[in-house]
Amino acid sequence: MAAARDQLLDAIRALMAAHSPPLHALVVPSEDAHQSEYVSEQDKRREFISGFTGSAGLALITMKEALLWTDGRYFLQATQQLSNCWKLMRMGEDPPVEAWIADNLEDEAVIGINPWCISVDSAQRYEHAFSKKHQTLFQLSSDLVDEVWKDRPPVEPRPVIVHPVEFAGRSVSEKIKELREKLVHEKASAIIITALDEVAWLYNIRGSDVDYSPVVHSYAIVTLHNAFFYVDKRKVTVEVQKYMAGNGIDIREYETVQSDANLLATGKLKSSVDGENDINDNEVGSLKIWIDSGSCCLALYSKLSPDQVLTLQSPIALPKAVKNPTELDGLRKAHIRDGAAVVQYLAWLDNQMQENYGASGYFNEIKGAHKKENIKGNKLTEVSVSDKLEGFRSIKEHFRGLSFPTISSVGPNAAVIHYKPEANTCSEMDADKIYLCDSGAQYLDGTTDITRTVHFGKPSEHEKSCYTAVLKGHIALDIAVFPNGTTGHSLDILSRAPLWREGLDYRHGTGHGIGSYLNVHEGPHLISFRPSARNVPLQASMTVTDEPGYYEDGSFGIRLENVLICKEANAKFNFGEKGYLSFEHITWAPYQAKLIDTKLLTPVEIEWVNTYHSDCRNILEPYLNEQEKEWLRKATEPVAVSS
Repeated sequence: MAAARDQLLDAIRALMAAHSPPLHALVVPSEDAHQSEYVSEQDKRREFISGFTGSAGLALITMKEALLWTDGRYFLQATQQLSNCWKLMRMGEDPPVEAWIADNLEDEAVIGINPWCISVDSAQRYEHAFSKKHQTLFQLSSDLVDEVWKDRPPVEPRPVIVHPVEFAGRSVSEKIKELREKLVHEKASAIIITALDEVAWLYNIRGSDVDYSPVVHSYAIVTLHNAFFYVDKRKVTVEVQKYMAGNGIDIREYETVQSDANLLATGKLKSSVDGENDINDNEVGSLKIWIDSGSCCLALYSKLSPDQVLTLQSPIALPKAVKNPTELDGLRKAHIRDGAAVVQYLAWLDNQMQENYGASGYFNEIKGAHKKENIKGNKLTEVSVSDKLEGFRSIKEHFRGLSFPTISSVGPNAAVIHYKPEANTCSEMDADKIYLCDSGAQYLDGTTDITRTVHFGKPSEHEKSCYTAVLKGHIALDIAVFPNGTTGHSLDILSRAPLWREGLDYRHGTGHGIGSYLNVHEGPHLISFRPSARNVPLQASMTVTDEPGYYEDGSFGIRLENVLICKEANAKFNFGEKGYLSFEHITWAPYQAKLIDTKLLTPVEIEWVNTYHSDCRNILEPYLNEQEKEWLRKATEPVAVSS
């Protein structure tokens, strides 16, 4: 496979040399035409050309070199997946791609890019870096990777589905009315919406065009009087046609968004619903067209005149992130059902590890040296056990699928932060090694994401101390109280401090927003050391994950993750009249007591664990059978300081 990919590089370089003008480099991003984090199979161009399967990264192919940039979550994975023809560039340590190009390619070099797969922000950053050596970012009319991808998966027309108001909490008409008020406030005549989850949220639709994310490949244009929905019409049922018409939304073919953007720019975009222009010819240019330069692609931006564009964060981002009461209620309920599935899974896995491998189990610490032979045909692997977890989830009310590929990882694999086990190469379960499981599901009433780390044998003292440091950081964020206006950049240190005290750390952010039956990773807020975490303060009714970790390459990995809802804090005082915020955890599954070194916990932390476990038991017991209840009761017994 590596040799075949290396031949693909030769084929790409031949196309680059034959191109007019000849290309000195080709940029192959991870993103699709909507700047999505997770993309459909036919949009995985960077994965196809490089062999690296992580969700974040960028490939650069020159006539002599092939380089791949990715972030700290994927350093280890990339070193394992890239062939010798590729060089790994570590984001945050090596120069960014635009700086590397400016420094290493010749004057007046031409760099090719698919203009649909790069955001306006990125394109402008590249052009600025290239200007010092008069290098050019060239918009390709066709993607060169597609030309060598002979068995590229075809597009499947999967149906658009209406998401009922009983789950969405707000009607389309309410959302569009609020959006138009924001357009008027910013003196804008229209907005082009390109992010898939924003179109889905605004129009209360869902789909299955991207695995794990219930979105539809689509665009929206909303003007002061009209609304447009750009989608492959083969996906539109009679029900959806009536629904859109009833909300005054004009359905157009997906590909016409580019020509309609051009019409919008000249004031000539008409709706078939009422046939009227929004503005007359005299007003063209006096009102702005709003785009989010972080999610709008260069191809659409190029159809607009730069002086008529308003580049601000999408006005949909915050209303989507700040959940309404219906969404919050749904998220709480979804996480309870999901927690029950996780407990059922852990109880089942505990039993299987003891029966099949002679493991001491979830509760005991006998060294697993007296393993009996594994029963023939009953081999447990990272994939087979994660399939069982999906089975427990699949029978829960409102289940619609997983929210991302389950990270089911044993021992050294758990140190690969975004490890994805494959059936033919994954590891067998091992009672003497840590097992990390990061998983989540899509339910009609909410999206879930939970990580628990367990050991079915005798953990080492080092593993216990590392687990406890992660738990301390996890608790520190959970119990934080902070003033309105605080960003996730300020809070990130809370989860790291207990690890830093031991000289430990982790290379990923601490928390991301989570959708309401939408993307499992949702902005615009996040809790992270990255500078972008300074941009958006946390607000009441936002959701965010709490997931510190520690990873020891070649040995083990630990992560603990809950979903939190940001809420108003019941603080004694109100300094500065700012109002104070805190968190409510809505994820329910126990922490493994035998991995906790209670001597390292403070009384406050021990009380937190015991309270959480008591709540966990009371909330989940109604969803479990007698054996599962008994397992949960034992798993949530109060912990005390070791003597």
